[in-house]
Amino acid sequence: EDIEKFQKELNASFQDKSTSPLLPKDLSKFEGLPFFPIDLQYRIKAKWIRTPNEVPFGMPTNTERRSIEAKYGEAHFYIQGKPYTLTVYQSQELLDSPEYNDYLFLPFTDMTSGETTYGGGRYIDLRIPKGDSILIDFNKAYNPYCAYNPKYSCPIPPTENHLPIAIEAGGAIASLPKEGVPE
Repeated sequence: EDIEKFQKELNASFQDKSTSPLLPKDLSKFEGLPFFPIDLQYRIKAKWIRTPNEVPFGMPTNTERRSIEAKYGEAHFYIQGKPYTLTVYQSQELLDSPEYNDYLFLPFTDMTSGETTYGGGRYIDLRIPKGDSILIDFNKAYNPYCAYNPKYSCPIPPTENHLPIAIEAGGAIASLPKEGVPE
């Protein structure tokens, strides 16, 4: 239910002309975002390791802009018996916004990137966990706005957040743009 609610809300924001990243020509024929089938093996309770006192840095984007991020922690987990680690970030630009003061950002790429998902990677929105674990639900992974409209500037996942497996969960992409996909 939680995953279906996420997908429904994401589709509603894309359908709404005031919040949609879609170009007008794409919005007029929008019927919904493509998603992989929900697969609960990709809803993972990861070991959370906080990394305090990290220095903020400019994360590269698909444009000249840099997104000011700080490494906030690491998520350690297993998929199909193999161990993986992803770095989780906190946007320094959102810290002053009350609705985002506990927001964390997980950008990643995997073997679907550039094939059935956006070549520049996908994102998962997280909240600061209370304990030593964090729930990562790849069924809630989504393609960034720049996958749909070149006017957006989207952070590029660092190479340390590349998973050498195909995460066939979350947002897919029906057709890949010819321009703006980072190599």
